[in-house]
Amino acid sequence: MKTTSCYPVLMTGDVAGTAAFYVEHFGFRPLFESDWYVHLQSVDSKRVNLGIVQGDHETIPQEGRGRTCGLLINFEVRDPDAVYERILAAGLSILRTLRDEPFGQRHFIARDPNGVLIDVIKPIPPSEAFLAQYAQGAAGV
Repeated sequence: MKTTSCYPVLMTGDVAGTAAFYVEHFGFRPLFESDWYVHLQSVDSKRVNLGIVQGDHETIPQEGRGRTCGLLINFEVRDPDAVYERILAAGLSILRTLRDEPFGQRHFIARDPNGVLIDVIKPIPPSEAFLAQYAQGAAGV
């Protein structure tokens, strides 16, 4: 299989509201909009996409219908501090405050209107203990 693209699609009961959240707070723009599905793309990178679908739409098999749960989306950014300050100023729910982690990330975790966790990250050098767990050259900082 040759994969040409991969992106998450969030199932929700509020397609328009969820799309507006990602447009306003995370720099996406709509490429396709309907009442049951919105396809978003980052204004900074055509490679970063996000779909939002009505959780009970007929295109979703009956056994898969519902709302997104148990999902964490990572947005890797250049300046997590600036995003953190903007998200705080907007009054969004912050579940983990901005911090450096020994495994090699500076990050914070927020939540979208559906309960999806959003981890805004920047790779940083990992501690020596964690560096040993990376494949050669994979630490990437």
